[in-house]
Amino acid sequence: MRIAIVDDLADERTLLRNRLERQLRSRNVQASLFEYTSGEEFLEAEEAQHFTVAFLDIYMAGANGIETAKELRKRDTDCLLVFTTASTDHALEGFQVRAMHYLVKPFTEEDIDRLTDELLSRIPRPDKYMELKVGGSKIRLCYQNIVYAEHFAHMIYVHTTAKRTLATRQPFKAFIAPLKDEPRFFVCGRGVIVNLEHTVDFEDAAFRMDDGSRVFVSQELLKSARQAFMEYLLQRGYMS
Repeated sequence: MRIAIVDDLADERTLLRNRLERQLRSRNVQASLFEYTSGEEFLEAEEAQHFTVAFLDIYMAGANGIETAKELRKRDTDCLLVFTTASTDHALEGFQVRAMHYLVKPFTEEDIDRLTDELLSRIPRPDKYMELKVGGSKIRLCYQNIVYAEHFAHMIYVHTTAKRTLATRQPFKAFIAPLKDEPRFFVCGRGVIVNLEHTVDFEDAAFRMDDGSRVFVSQELLKSARQAFMEYLLQRGYMS
C-alpha cells in the first residue's frame, strides 16, 4: 500500500505521517508513506507509480487540493482521496472528485484511528491492470473495470464500468495478449473481447452486459461462448 501526504506545511505532514504510521503499525499493516510539498510534485510522482491513498491539503500554494484531485481523477479513478482542511467549504467539489473523507484540522489520534479502519475497509483486493495510452496521458485500467473492448479502424475502444469509452491505438492482438490467460475474458470474434464478470445473460447470439449493452459473437464461436458463460456461472455459484 502506497500513501501520499500532500501539504505545503512540514509540521502538518510530519504530524499526520507519525499518527498514520502508529495506527498502521498497531494493525500490522505494511505501507509506504511519501510526503510532497505541492500538488504539482505529487502529480509528477503519481504519474510514475500510482498511490492507494492520497491525503491532500486543500489550501496549498500553487495547485490546491481540489485542483490536484481533479487532475488525479483524469488518470486514476481508484485512489482513495482524503482532504485535510480547516474548513469543509469545498464539500461539493470533494463529492465531484469522489473524496471519501474530510479530515478537519486540528485532528486527534482518535480521528486517525477511525479513519484508518475506514480506509482499510475500502481498499479492494489487488487486481491485475493494464496501462493504456489515451490521448496524451497514460491510464491504469484494472481488468475488473473492463466491460468489453472492440477494435475498429486501428483503434481499440474499451468500454468501462465508469461508463467511459477509452480509445487507444494498438493492434487487437497486442491488446488481448495479457488477457488471454484470464478465464474471465472471452474473445467473441475478430476484434471483440468481453469480460464475463459483467455478463448477465447469453441470448440470440450475444452477451447481454450489466451496462445494458449487447456484444455479439461470431457464428463459429457460439458454442464456445455458451460454454464459457455456463462455466462462469458455475464458478460463481450461480447454478447448482
